[in-house]
Amino acid sequence: MISHSDGPGVTCAAPAYLYQCGEPRTPDDLFGHRIVSAAGVRPTREWRLIEDGSPRVVKLQARMTTSSNDSAVAAALGGLGLTRLLAYQVAEHLRSGRLQAVLSDFEPPALPVHVLHREGRHASQMVRAFLDLAIERLRADPALN
Repeated sequence: MISHSDGPGVTCAAPAYLYQCGEPRTPDDLFGHRIVSAAGVRPTREWRLIEDGSPRVVKLQARMTTSSNDSAVAAALGGLGLTRLLAYQVAEHLRSGRLQAVLSDFEPPALPVHVLHREGRHASQMVRAFLDLAIERLRADPALN
């Protein structure tokens, strides 16, 4: 068994959008922004953040709702608004500068991911090899740590 982080959520937008509309500094600032909601992550328009050490639910009216995380990323890249996805889903775009993270201080901590496999006397070596590879790659991915 391994315990691992699935990565934190990231609120982000294209730099051009932030230049035009301004960067939100607090969760309350989200109400003045265009929101792209990705129902593929959570089928809700509620963003769960942390403010002053306590959980905060921000209920937003989305300008665009999509059932695909990839569509939400594309919309954010196109400057349509702010979106919130898991870090690994936007890591490449954040590294390249095509998206910029905002409200990082308000993101809740990452949730753990556990990889479990019950091994018996007849454990499959192929399953064990897959698990070892998956664990190695999860630990090595900076977007997940």
